[in-house]
Amino acid sequence: MAVTAAAAASMVAVSPAVSPCPFVVVHAKFAPAAEASSHKAVTYNTKLVPVSAKVVVVQFLGKWQGGGEYRHHHQGQGAPQAALTTPSPTGTPTSPSPTGTPSPQGTQGESKGTRVMVWVRGIQANHTFGVHVHTKTCGTMPDDSGPHYQDIKDPKQPSTNPKYANSHNEVWLTLKTDSSGDAHAMAHVNWRFRDSQARSVVIHEHATATEKGKAGMAGARVACVKVPFKG
Repeated sequence: MAVTAAAAASMVAVSPAVSPCPFVVVHAKFAPAAEASSHKAVTYNTKLVPVSAKVVVVQFLGKWQGGGEYRHHHQGQGAPQAALTTPSPTGTPTSPSPTGTPSPQGTQGESKGTRVMVWVRGIQANHTFGVHVHTKTCGTMPDDSGPHYQDIKDPKQPSTNPKYANSHNEVWLTLKTDSSGDAHAMAHVNWRFRDSQARSVVIHEHATATEKGKAGMAGARVACVKVPFKG
């Protein structure tokens, strides 16, 4: 997993207006749901997400060089300019941490948009999980994390209307684990979270549906990670 995570984590130069690049990092081991008050990540299904499986969540904010979002390299071996220490082949993932300053290159102007990346290690092997950003923090019960965060809120909740429940209006990721139960995924949207209204990442039992009446549904909530997303 170390190589694939490094590939996904590679990061970029940002404009002087937004340097240094803002980001949020959470790394944790999953704990039993009963211990939600004292842990960053909890599991509600220990078969799919065992206790002590590992997770890293990273949020990046800002522009790509040249006017898009961050220039994001997928080169497998390249070290990012603001390096991330990702899960190693052995041992516990360590927190991504800045070890350098992004160089002041890129388009001038305000940063916008959000990129969310998730790595997992040691969960159910050869399985597809839907992953979404939710509005509330994790609790002892799966539903404590509230509904999906939506940039434009569906007036009818729970939201299953594809007009609102889609990967452009919500943050959706898909984790497809390998034979060791490791995976990583990334999602990008062209907007920012409202302050204090996006507070967790929830892992669901299967891939996310897109059809009318089921859009955004991905089965039971099997795990949750507390993330203090920035807006």
